[in-house]
Amino acid sequence: MSMRNFLKRAALLGMAALFALPGVAGAQAYPNKVIKIVVPFGPGGIADLSVRVVAQKMAESLKQPVIVDNRPGAGGIVAADTVAKAAPDGYTLLLISNGTAVSAGLFNKLPYNTLNDFAPISTIGFFDLVVIASKKAPFTNIGEVIKYAKDHPGKLNVGTITRGSTQNLAAELFTNTAGIQAVIIPYKGTPDVITAATAGDIDIGFEILGPMLAQIKSGNVKALALTSSKRFPGLPDLPTVAESGLPNYQATSWNGLAAPAKTPKEIVDRLSKEVAAAVAQPDVKQRLIELGVSAQSSTPDATKNLLASDIAKWSKVIEQAKIEKQ
Repeated sequence: MSMRNFLKRAALLGMAALFALPGVAGAQAYPNKVIKIVVPFGPGGIADLSVRVVAQKMAESLKQPVIVDNRPGAGGIVAADTVAKAAPDGYTLLLISNGTAVSAGLFNKLPYNTLNDFAPISTIGFFDLVVIASKKAPFTNIGEVIKYAKDHPGKLNVGTITRGSTQNLAAELFTNTAGIQAVIIPYKGTPDVITAATAGDIDIGFEILGPMLAQIKSGNVKALALTSSKRFPGLPDLPTVAESGLPNYQATSWNGLAAPAKTPKEIVDRLSKEVAAAVAQPDVKQRLIELGVSAQSSTPDATKNLLASDIAKWSKVIEQAKIEKQ
């Protein structure tokens, strides 16, 4: 064998050995089939619609279909358990959210460990919550709400959806932070909160901004403030609660993607970059704003830190509110 042929064969063998390594092989071959995103909510909601917008862009970039598999039920546990037990190959992902963190604090026992059994990839966007008031209520800002509650302890009626939901916990956090006494009334769903607000059965309500945009713009309810750390681009004149006299208050809803634990880092990093590229596109940003979502990606480490901090935050609120664990 000539020296040239020997060197060529050695190089080929070296490359073959390199690609035989699990991490390198997985990164080079990925993706070569359909990627599935398991969503713990039914179709048609804001979380579902927002992830579909991003999934479409990812499919175009990855040259493989990225499909959404809706698996609602049990506070997101059904979907999360499915992904926790899936092969860690980057083809089965989970839509995670602040609801994932809430479930970690709300349930006594889960069939998975929220922090250890998933590899967070990136956030997709943040959902502002809005504090609304009945048209009949005398409030025009959060300062007036707090003053009324302090002047009339236990008289302020606050509407949210079900006890233990993000909206409900945001209301609990508000009363704790403001140091006020109020009656927090949990309703079955958003339509019931809207009905209660328009009828004047509640003084204020906490709800995800997206479903409330039409109600606010039509004048059916008054928007007092957002619970997030910054203003929403679609409503630039609406202040945050923190800007309105309660600087230590913040409650944000968000969603993102995670893979099963032990998914190769190369694949997690690749997916994180794909999400970042997708949410940075102007048409995606615009579509998410229309849904009441502020597009925002994050690194895998930052996403994991967000999940961990939200678990600690909402677990404390659940404990302070004396919400019975399930």
